[in-house]
Amino acid sequence: MTGAVRLEPVDERNLEPLLSVAAAEADPEDVMPPVQAPAGWSLARRDAFREFHRASFGGLDGPTRTQMYAIVAGGEVVGMVRMTRRDEPGTVETGMWLGRSARGQGLGAAALRELLHVAAAAGMRTVVAETTPDNTGAISVLKKCGAELREKDGKLYAEMCLDSALPAR
Repeated sequence: MTGAVRLEPVDERNLEPLLSVAAAEADPEDVMPPVQAPAGWSLARRDAFREFHRASFGGLDGPTRTQMYAIVAGGEVVGMVRMTRRDEPGTVETGMWLGRSARGQGLGAAALRELLHVAAAAGMRTVVAETTPDNTGAISVLKKCGAELREKDGKLYAEMCLDSALPAR
C-alpha cells in the first residue's frame, strides 16, 4: 500500500467510510472544526462531521469554495485532503488528515501530489498550506512535494507553485 493512492470526491457514497476512519483513528479536533458537542466521537459530533463534509459537496464553485477528497489506498478510505479557493486568483489552500494506521507510509505525500495535479487541471497556479513548526509529518509531506516553507508568528506557511514542474506521481 505504500505511496499508492487515489482521490475520490467526498460524497454520500464514501462519507460513512470516511467518518469510520476518523472516529477509529483520529481525534475530532484534527479532522473537523470545533463544535459544541460532548467530548470524543459522540453522536452529535458524528452528525456535525457529516454536515461539515456535506457543506462542501458543491466543490470549488459551491458556497464553501471547497472540494474535499477521500484518500483511498489499498481499496480503503484512509483519510481526507481538501482544496479551498482563496481570494487570490488561481490559488487554493490545502489541508489533509490521515488515520493513524496510514501514517508514515508515504501516503500523505502521494495524496498531496495527486491534489496538486487536480488543482493544476482546475486552472490553479498556486497551492498554499499552513501548519505548526512541530507538525513533523506535515512538514515532511510538504517538503517532498516541493513546498517553499517560511515561518512567521509561530506558524509555518507553505507555497507550491504549479507553474513549474509538478512532482511526479
